[in-house]
Amino acid sequence: MTDTVQIEIHQIEKSRIDAVDFDNLVFGRSFADHMLVVDYKDGAWQTPQIVPYGPISYTPAMMSLHYGQAIFEGMKAYKNAEGEILVFRPHDNWARLNKSAVRMCMPEIPEDIFMEGLSALLKLDSAWIPAKPGCSMYIRPFMFSTDEYVGVTPSKTYKFMIFNCPVGAYYSKPLRVKVETQYIRSAHGGVGFSKNAGNYGGSLYPTQLAAQEGYDQIIWTDAATHQYVEEAGTMNLLFVIDNKLVTAPTGDTILDGVTRKSVLQIARDWGMEVEERQLSVAELVEGIKAGKVQEAFGAGTAAVIAPISTIGFEGQDYELPERPADAFSKRVYEEINSIRLGVKEDSRGWVYKV
Repeated sequence: MTDTVQIEIHQIEKSRIDAVDFDNLVFGRSFADHMLVVDYKDGAWQTPQIVPYGPISYTPAMMSLHYGQAIFEGMKAYKNAEGEILVFRPHDNWARLNKSAVRMCMPEIPEDIFMEGLSALLKLDSAWIPAKPGCSMYIRPFMFSTDEYVGVTPSKTYKFMIFNCPVGAYYSKPLRVKVETQYIRSAHGGVGFSKNAGNYGGSLYPTQLAAQEGYDQIIWTDAATHQYVEEAGTMNLLFVIDNKLVTAPTGDTILDGVTRKSVLQIARDWGMEVEERQLSVAELVEGIKAGKVQEAFGAGTAAVIAPISTIGFEGQDYELPERPADAFSKRVYEEINSIRLGVKEDSRGWVYKV
């Protein structure tokens, strides 16, 4: 991509990198030296700036604090053996951010600002990208309304930002999950397909209740009947049933996950039968009992592939089989990992080289 955006860069006086223990990274707790900041006002995006990572200041009347116009994305960057910076499918995240923006009455971010701002930021903080296996640079683009006004109406001003976190693994062991049949994540006509802050705020309480029962996450079911499986916590949910890959179809209640799309494409390329269909909780439970459910796993940017060991439903725990060495979820993780690290040829055009 040719540089078409003028970016003002204000570098930090002294890097904080020496204070970070890269051998013991906790997900989402360490932040790189700089952040990208772009303001929207008078109907246009202003000059992007890269500034030292730090606090931002607003009055208590900032609209995003009251009316929830806040959206975000999640991506990851890696270094290959030659030290080049690789980002996995960033254009998909840019497109999804704008889809969220439209739904939340926010301005779309131009591709050149998003991609060139991201590239400049990663180059500036390239030393923060971990080279250790299992680690990466987690990238958080987000946008929020900034008008100082107490009134239920779309803001006229916004701020788009990107900051980066060197991270280790999101989950360290297979997950115990519980089928949620009281609380809902999203309903038809709602905002479940978008990555807006409210979706995640509303998930905290039922997830906390499940944690008190010994579960790591919850399986969301459809809002109307609670009969059909939708997502798992902050991830898309996939199953291998009778050697077929089964997952809920995306729509206005389910996030169109980038990792999910990658898994489905790889499965199809490998000749595996893929079913994007409604899966009832009853069918799932009966399938586990009958030994037809071979694998269950979550797919998302943070966790990549998160195997599930136990599914709880109506007070009963159902155990999934131990994953064999050739389990699909293991093989597809290795495939994605090899592509994003530049070890394997990127025949699908998924990797963006900074």
